[in-house]
Amino acid sequence: MAELQVRKKITLDFEKLRSRGVLTPDSGRSVVAEEYRIIKRPLLLGGLGGDNDKLDKRKRKMIMVTSAFPKEGKTFTAINLAMSLAAEMDSTVLLVDGDVAKPSVARLLGFKAKEGLIDCLLNKVDNFTDVLIRTNVPKLMILPSGRRHHHATELLASENMRLLLDQIMDDPDRIVVFDSPPLLVTTEARELARNMGQIVMVVEAERTPQYAVKDALQQLDNLEIVGLVLNKIRKRSSGGYYYYGYGGYGGYGGYGSYGGYGSEEPQPKRSWIKRIFGL
Repeated sequence: MAELQVRKKITLDFEKLRSRGVLTPDSGRSVVAEEYRIIKRPLLLGGLGGDNDKLDKRKRKMIMVTSAFPKEGKTFTAINLAMSLAAEMDSTVLLVDGDVAKPSVARLLGFKAKEGLIDCLLNKVDNFTDVLIRTNVPKLMILPSGRRHHHATELLASENMRLLLDQIMDDPDRIVVFDSPPLLVTTEARELARNMGQIVMVVEAERTPQYAVKDALQQLDNLEIVGLVLNKIRKRSSGGYYYYGYGGYGGYGGYGSYGGYGSEEPQPKRSWIKRIFGL
């Protein structure tokens, strides 16, 4: 397929990003890089639970990253997931800032952008490629959120959104990662989720209440392909200290219990690897 004619390009500061824990093309086999290799593999296979044959192949390549509440690490997760996916040999990646109420992808990556997703939905640009941003990460482009709008929910639920996604997914090799608003704070996340093929929900360990996880998942009641990432887990280092990291990735098929979620009864303490996979 012919390469997209993208007008804008930015140079990400890899050294600064690495200091913040963000993956870069030269992250190699770091701990974070390995964790995201684990997280992305079931996404690439489309194997997060449910019957994959029922899902359109293109739709499975649209991945939404969300959380119940703000500040659980969803944007950080979306960025690192996009960076990791961009290292795949056979795919290109588009990172979309879909958190239209409180966009932060551009800020975290160190650049500014005025136009983006909402401008496309308002027909303020001729083509979505006019607001795409190419980066110095091979095979990674970014679609910022664009201007804020009081009818953002309606725009995300509009026919224009469906047409835009059709254009975006016209490239069969493209994987799209959407940073979404939190599920329990805005209505935009639920509308965005209706168009997604796979959803990753970030849960902050030892902070997000169990009932909140359950309530957030109920917002996705018609979507079977949901995975959970347990974030900011305290793990004991060899020196006796704790550090925060990613616990791994677990499929979530249906709405049964997940690692103790779904019940407010006290749960026996288990290792982080057992908790994340619900063992």
